[in-house]
Amino acid sequence: MGQSSSTEQEVSPELREVQSLAASTGALPSLEKAFSLLSDPQTKSIPTHSLQRCFDLTFENSGSDQEVMFKEALLLFSHLGSTIVDLFFVADKDGVNWIEFLRGYTKCCARTITSASLNNLFRVFTVTCSKAGLPVDLLFELNDDDCKINGSFSPLNILTLLRICWIFSWDSRTLKLNSAKSKGKCSLPDVSHLVTSAIETCVEDGHELDFWDTVVSELDIKLPAAKIHLWALKNIPNLADCFVQFVHARLSYITIHEDKSESSSTSANESFSSAISETNLLTHGRAWAISLTLRGHIHEEISNVCFSTDIDKTTENLLYRSSAHGKGLNRFWSNVEGYNGPLLVLIAACEDKSNKRWIIGALTDQGFENKEIFYGTSGSLYALSPVFHALLSSGREKNYVYSHLHPSGRAYDPHPKQVGVGFGGNIGNERIFMDEDFARVTVRHHAVDKTYQHGALFPNQGFLPVEASVLEVEVWGLGGQSALKIKDSYKKREQLFTDQRRKIDLKTFANWEDSPEKMMMDMMSNPNAVRREDR
Repeated sequence: MGQSSSTEQEVSPELREVQSLAASTGALPSLEKAFSLLSDPQTKSIPTHSLQRCFDLTFENSGSDQEVMFKEALLLFSHLGSTIVDLFFVADKDGVNWIEFLRGYTKCCARTITSASLNNLFRVFTVTCSKAGLPVDLLFELNDDDCKINGSFSPLNILTLLRICWIFSWDSRTLKLNSAKSKGKCSLPDVSHLVTSAIETCVEDGHELDFWDTVVSELDIKLPAAKIHLWALKNIPNLADCFVQFVHARLSYITIHEDKSESSSTSANESFSSAISETNLLTHGRAWAISLTLRGHIHEEISNVCFSTDIDKTTENLLYRSSAHGKGLNRFWSNVEGYNGPLLVLIAACEDKSNKRWIIGALTDQGFENKEIFYGTSGSLYALSPVFHALLSSGREKNYVYSHLHPSGRAYDPHPKQVGVGFGGNIGNERIFMDEDFARVTVRHHAVDKTYQHGALFPNQGFLPVEASVLEVEVWGLGGQSALKIKDSYKKREQLFTDQRRKIDLKTFANWEDSPEKMMMDMMSNPNAVRREDR
């Protein structure tokens, strides 16, 4: 590589700048190796077609399983590599040199504001669709400091974009976690709840649509691009990271598998097992949508649940499911007690009057505690079905979680605290409250709650409290293996204490003379008798 033989004094300011930017991403060593493998030793540049092949996705031998992919996938991804290179990498007659290679990578993957990353994703989507001959009505005004987006999305465009991003995430995680066996079939999840969310937010009369009985991808609606941009920033701010991770994983894969032809494409010709049963409330699509609102360790944990192919490893994170463990606060408590880590609670309910079903969720940063007050340091609420909305912490109050069981061994309380599980609001006026039998759930308007952001938890919620019958409750642990081990040790310790309390000293029990029963009988038979203790 040309730059490797240069001394520090001979490095141009331009090269020093782009190398510094690439180094800030932590990817400079892998980029150096990727460039040396892909570049022509004579021209010291990467041929354009070689760089394009790095980002091309192909799905071969789909056979009868073609329905798991949307019909435009083959056409779209055959143009993906050329789109990425055309938009971000500047080539001359010999190809892409080292400086332009680094500059192109930083345009895709360097840390920047979320709105700029979303614009990059929208541009990739627009150009790819245009090359594939698919209709899309988006225009971009580019200048040195900003990129303005005009035009509109259709619901089908939104669905296609989300599916592309899902494939980006699946591919990057597959290459990262199982590079030697990266070929597999990508089963697309149901992401209609995200499409309905965009429609409800961006269309003025969106609240009048019946999202329970409508095929949203078939709706002939124009969604303004600027509104879609704002919707994504609020509800799924990490959507653009799917593209960033895809580019990084593709170039990093080359450094592991030095065969250029082998690393240039991924085929989908083996089965991709679904680790999360679609009968669970936390489906692949819902887990992925929640992951797009998170960062850090908790994002990795829910992504592991979402993309894992090991069903045994995934189901161990399902701490409680009411249909399997039994309804009620006591059954719930026996399964979550001792888990000290983030928890995701999902509630499926059916309104009594309208018979409409919906699913809501709450994410806590810690395990549950038996308290008479609210507690917690952070959390989020989610509308999950039939629409998706993320209601993050507002920062105004800290009434994140309320969980209270019946007190045991306590004196009479003339003003007992209510028993159940709640999120947001205040005691007796919670944003979400589920009774101790897990039979009823009450959802109130956001006006009662200053802890979580404003927004409806299901379509047409209204201002009055809504009571519904609880159909199913799930609790997923997102604290990793360490939290599971701590929970197991806690359960073992509690069981040991229980066993010790149940033990009976048979020797003492058999000694009638020293038993309290004999003493009571003697006192009753002759209460005036002189006792040894009275002397």
